[in-house]
Amino acid sequence: MKFGVIQASSQINKNNLLYQSVKMYANDFEVINFGCTNEEQERYSYIEIALFIGLLINSKSVDFVVTGCSSGQGMMLACNSIPGVLCGYVPTPKDAYLFAQINNGNAVSLPLGEEYTYLGEDNCRKTIQMLLSEPFGGGYPKSEAKRKIQDTKLLKSLRAKSQIDYIEFLDGLDSEIIEKLFCKKDVISYILEHSQVDALKEWLEKGLKKKDRQNSK
Repeated sequence: MKFGVIQASSQINKNNLLYQSVKMYANDFEVINFGCTNEEQERYSYIEIALFIGLLINSKSVDFVVTGCSSGQGMMLACNSIPGVLCGYVPTPKDAYLFAQINNGNAVSLPLGEEYTYLGEDNCRKTIQMLLSEPFGGGYPKSEAKRKIQDTKLLKSLRAKSQIDYIEFLDGLDSEIIEKLFCKKDVISYILEHSQVDALKEWLEKGLKKKDRQNSK
């Protein structure tokens, strides 16, 4: 299983905390840090980061993304507006555990701008610890696990039926948004190397060629 870590530029100072926390509890799973960091010249809003998360998840380059913004709510809403992404808002360890076991999504958003004294950092680590404490999708409470798992399958089925094809979604984005997507080269390069979805890889390659032609004029 591969975990990606990426958060909004407004919370650059929390990137290392988020990354190290996931690495600490992800056991032998691979963890890739996509920023955002101070070394990057571009700044990305929670909406733009959600689009990157959509690319990472829909290309199957990673299996799960840990993210966040100032409140955590905006990122969660933005992620859930993208086909193929099911993101939970996890301000506490209990919320993280319940989301992982009951809802079994592919992303979580933390409120990185709230209460970040020492206790805030401790809460962040414990939230990640509980998120990764057991294999996802086990159901909770255990006495109701079978029903909970079936409900989650139904939820995902209903959600999939209500969403458009992901490539169609990308084609419908404004050109300004598309241009900003290609600015984050670490994400794009990683997807081109690790994507398991040929159609998405081809879409990115086509976009890069178009950008190169525009830059050469």
